[in-house]
Amino acid sequence: MASSVLMGALFLSSMVVFAFPDDARAEHAGTTRHYSFDIRMANVSRLCATKSILTVNGEFPGPRIVAREGDRVVVKVSNHVPHNVTIHWHGVRQLRSGWADGPAYVTQCPIQTGHNYVYNFTVVGQRGTLFWHAHVSWLRATLYGPIIILPKHGVPYPFAKPYKEVPIIFGEWWKADTEAIISQALQTGGGPNVSDAYTINGLPGPLYNCSAKDTFKLKVKPGKTYLLRLINAAVNDELFFSIANHSVTVIEVDAVYVKPFDAETIVISPGQTTNVLLHAKPTYPSATFFMMARPYATGSGTFDNSTVAAVLEYRKPYSSSAAGFDKNLPLYKPTLPAFNDTSSAANFTGKLRSLATALFPANVPQTVDRRFFFTVGLGTRPCPKNQTCQGPNGTMFAAAVNNISFVSPTTALLQAHFTGKSSGVYTPDFPVVPLMPFNYTGAPPNNTMVSNGTKLVVLPFNTSVELVMQDTSILGAESHPLHLHGYNFFVVGQGFGNYDPVNDPAKFNLVDPVERNTIGVTAGGWVAIRFLADNPGVWFMHCHIEAHMSWGLRMAWLVLNGRLPNQTLPPPPSDLPKC
Repeated sequence: MASSVLMGALFLSSMVVFAFPDDARAEHAGTTRHYSFDIRMANVSRLCATKSILTVNGEFPGPRIVAREGDRVVVKVSNHVPHNVTIHWHGVRQLRSGWADGPAYVTQCPIQTGHNYVYNFTVVGQRGTLFWHAHVSWLRATLYGPIIILPKHGVPYPFAKPYKEVPIIFGEWWKADTEAIISQALQTGGGPNVSDAYTINGLPGPLYNCSAKDTFKLKVKPGKTYLLRLINAAVNDELFFSIANHSVTVIEVDAVYVKPFDAETIVISPGQTTNVLLHAKPTYPSATFFMMARPYATGSGTFDNSTVAAVLEYRKPYSSSAAGFDKNLPLYKPTLPAFNDTSSAANFTGKLRSLATALFPANVPQTVDRRFFFTVGLGTRPCPKNQTCQGPNGTMFAAAVNNISFVSPTTALLQAHFTGKSSGVYTPDFPVVPLMPFNYTGAPPNNTMVSNGTKLVVLPFNTSVELVMQDTSILGAESHPLHLHGYNFFVVGQGFGNYDPVNDPAKFNLVDPVERNTIGVTAGGWVAIRFLADNPGVWFMHCHIEAHMSWGLRMAWLVLNGRLPNQTLPPPPSDLPKC
């Protein structure tokens, strides 16, 4: 099994970009696509060291899921490792298929060693790039892969069809075992050790020791247009990405088309995807170019301040494939923003707008039934007696939404709700506003301790929701990428400082706001989103920086059934894992 992973790494290091076929096979709307995911350990070498990691089918990164809008996807996951596992299909709406969403102890209990679970869902109203990843502890450090959703047959892209397409998946690599890292951090109350490298398609690239051979190479032809499917599967870091001497055209985020615009630098948070068109230079440039990514980090804590690089190579005209690329050319590097350049990040995200056309409308809720105001940020909890802790002033790091640090139950929330046995599992009283208001982006309060609980917000079916999420500066202002399961939402407003409920709503964009499943809450600022609660079930919402989620920056929404059969969550499948 180890050899298959190493062979995969060698293949990736020289991989020519692929083209998706035009599906000459007899495929029609509603095709069912079957996949088998065998979770196995495999030895992988990076940065002069070999370690055993979790993989799917021995591949790292894992295999791609390819489907068309309207297709049914059936994935049998078999657990052959000494860890409990779940898989989350990040960004898939999971309409009335909440049992397939995947977060551990939210929609399911984990798949135990030696057991299987079949994820069964239909892709409805989505096309573009998403990804799948493990949703237990930090296992997603190596368990991840792309989800590619093609348009329905006969439905063109709203842009010129690219010559070829290729996923670009950003990840993080630790030499040590990531489960040991987060376990130690939770015991000591300190911050977890940062990663040793970032990766592109599983490869660290030539700027790290021992990694020149582990470099992803994107090989292109002059004059052609390539669709790059960018995925940030990193565990703890938002990233800036740029290609030397090239700009790209942004055309989709989180599997939703956007109004195209050109950019030299992309900012992409963990959990986000961005599709861009790379227009290769019209003539052979007699040069090669670095594609580089490094962190956008706003907090006061430590982070992996390193840079991952891949190489963009041009094929010589009229040359054979064997001699088509020259290794002795000048190599150009892009200029990336400083790691704390919030203005560059805000400038990029501020340009994102939905297409808002007849074919691809922006169905923004124009009226609101329920309004919520959530603070999101870090805090502390007391150090246990007779223990020395490594958090601020001898405390333990914690994180919270409205000062509630989420406590993971031992029974899945959706199962408890469906069976009517929620007593002792959760309470339906999550606070809709902060219980103790303060100057959220000013001087922190004297008491930084968080409360603990497993609390949900309950929404009647078809409730239109407006949620303002406010960053806090309790332990330093910091951007938090918040991911909502089961829904897309519209980003109707964002800004710096404290949200002003009197004046800020007048500036909301209710015409063509960007539609996403993951949004960065502005460092030292706020973001306002709207969505329609039309999907019954229990839906996790959490920071996609894994350290923050481990500390409790998470909560859940319970959306009740509607009155009609097609507004009701079906019973769980018979093979739903038991706790």
